[in-house]
Amino acid sequence: MDAMSVVSGLWGIVVQYAGRLILAAVVFFGGRQLVNLAINLTERRMSKVNVDESLHTFLSSLLRMALQALLLLSVAATAGIEVTSFVALIGAAGLAIGLAFQGSLSNFAGGVLILLLKPFKVGDFIEAGGYSGTVKEIQVFYTILHTPDNQKVILPNSTLSNATTVNYSANPIRRANIKVLISYDSDIQQVKEVLLNAAKSIPQVLDDPAPFVAFGEFNPHGMVFYVRVWAPLPDFWTCYFKLHENIKEGLDAAGIEIPYDQLDVHLRQEAK
Repeated sequence: MDAMSVVSGLWGIVVQYAGRLILAAVVFFGGRQLVNLAINLTERRMSKVNVDESLHTFLSSLLRMALQALLLLSVAATAGIEVTSFVALIGAAGLAIGLAFQGSLSNFAGGVLILLLKPFKVGDFIEAGGYSGTVKEIQVFYTILHTPDNQKVILPNSTLSNATTVNYSANPIRRANIKVLISYDSDIQQVKEVLLNAAKSIPQVLDDPAPFVAFGEFNPHGMVFYVRVWAPLPDFWTCYFKLHENIKEGLDAAGIEIPYDQLDVHLRQEAK
């Protein structure tokens, strides 16, 4: 009878907790589907009301984390775990984890600052942390860049919010600055005319502000001329590369020399 009582008691415990575990499993898998559905609906809604893409990505990440935490609490309650004690335990553990993961909390705060102050947004071309690239995502803890050679760079938000960041996409137009080294044998006015024509012959170069050419400095190998042109942001690199090409062709056509490094050796014979 004692053995039968023990077996019966164990079976009752198994039945009691097995039912809770099965129900908890149902809540978990069903809850995951609801979480995904809620996130998809939220993302569609934000797309319809034209929420900024940077904020869109950030809110989606934050909502997913919050709903998943709520789902875990629901599963724990269904399994018979005392949620009040569980929350208190989570709070104590959260304090310890918060101290251990101060960097992650700094990244979260940095992400909030980026979204509030908007030093850049998704789609902007920036330079930060030693990397240059197009912003693809601003997540809760990290910002993702794609470099011009198609590399994926993941930068902590705390770094971006505290360090110097250059946003090349902030303004609708951008200036290209080029230095051209010319031989001292050349005529200054002729050189300026050739360089100015090279700039004005590019259709995308703006007339206002007008292209600028000036003799800027003396160099041991020649005269340094500055060429500055303004172009719409989407056409900047087209203008930049085309300007180099036009300058070389214009100087060659005018017979103006572009000097290169050379060493002149003079031999002197001393009288005996």
